[in-house]
Amino acid sequence: MDAGFSITLPRQAYTVAVVRDILDTLLGRGGLCRGCVDDILLAASEAGANAVEHGGPAPDYTVEAEMGPRWCEVRVSHTGRAPDGTRLAERFTNETVPLPSPESESGRGIVLMRYLMDEVAFQDEPRTMVVLRKRRTACDRPLESPPPERTSRYALL
Repeated sequence: MDAGFSITLPRQAYTVAVVRDILDTLLGRGGLCRGCVDDILLAASEAGANAVEHGGPAPDYTVEAEMGPRWCEVRVSHTGRAPDGTRLAERFTNETVPLPSPESESGRGIVLMRYLMDEVAFQDEPRTMVVLRKRRTACDRPLESPPPERTSRYALL
């Protein structure tokens, strides 16, 4: 692991945005391209929102991130029980995931996570956890290289 962090937050809706802001800074400074960062942020937001909504009776949830030379991994976990963990695990691993009806207000998070990330896993023991993995691509800078200098350009009209 070249860089990482872990944070435990209360199961409150506002904390999903807090995690997103922290991850955005960590991943951007770690050299991931904007497209990869955006994919990870959306997938992690979905996993965090699910932990907040379905993580009872746990009072909090944990988000951990690790970035190495080849992978970025984000884990969202809580001590609450997942409703029907076996069926949920199948939704993460089956080749196809059924979409909810267009009128449904939820049920698209797993589909989004699977589409945006290179690997997605779910485990129900000892903690309920979603693991999101994204390969570092050629558009990413190595961790040791600094971000490019910002330059401003002005035009006189």
